[in-house]
Amino acid sequence: MSTDGQGRSHWFDDEAGPVVRPYAMTRGRTTSAAQHRLDLIAVVVAETQADDPEGDHTLSPEHVDIVDLCRDAPQSVAELSSELDLPIGVVRVLVGDLVDAEFVHVNRPVPPAELPDESILRDVINGLRAL
Repeated sequence: MSTDGQGRSHWFDDEAGPVVRPYAMTRGRTTSAAQHRLDLIAVVVAETQADDPEGDHTLSPEHVDIVDLCRDAPQSVAELSSELDLPIGVVRVLVGDLVDAEFVHVNRPVPPAELPDESILRDVINGLRAL
């Protein structure tokens, strides 16, 4: 705690600036409406035909920042979290909102269970070499 010149104590640091809690950015939600499952490596891509997000008054500044970053280059959820200095949970909710509003779409990685077995790939390579 710090004190001001008149001896009153403050529970905040004057140099820290305004503090916004993560639940305020998501309006208290911990998941998006459509329950989008977003892995850390899921890639978020801005929709090319989407309207300007700044014109949509239902979007927060963080929503607009996400769309702007993804317009420059597709970003993973982890990259967005790092770039915006926001918790992963908050970014997941905000990206889910943007998917619902059709400002972005998400390319999800292939789950490991759906990847072909290495032995099958080796057999295919060996078969091609035998030709």
